[in-house]
Amino acid sequence: QVHVVESGGGLVQPGGSLRLSCAVSGFTSDYYAIGWFRQAPGKEREGVSCISAYDGSTYYADSVKGRFTISRDNAKNTVYLQMNSLKPEDTAVYYCVADVNIPKYIVAVVAGTPMAHGTWGQGTQVTVSS
Repeated sequence: QVHVVESGGGLVQPGGSLRLSCAVSGFTSDYYAIGWFRQAPGKEREGVSCISAYDGSTYYADSVKGRFTISRDNAKNTVYLQMNSLKPEDTAVYYCVADVNIPKYIVAVVAGTPMAHGTWGQGTQVTVSS
């Protein structure tokens, strides 16, 4: 059974940085994608970024491109989301999500389509405020 556990949220001032971590376990092959969705109060969940464990390709939503970087440490089975130049509109609960449907995951992140499947973590709060 697949499990994902996030950590690293918190309160940061605008322009600051945070790094989220997601430990993943339970996959029996490398054919999956893992990344982050977020949900702000009163808004729909949106894809933020994902990385393919299969070939290492990375994908980002337009709203975070150039500010956020996703990476992975295979030895630790951990994925990181480095968030720089944070804005108040980045305030949300961030969820680590893993799914074997790589194409669908990519579309969800790049095109903003819903992501109803996959394994979701419990979420970690990121608040950007002065």
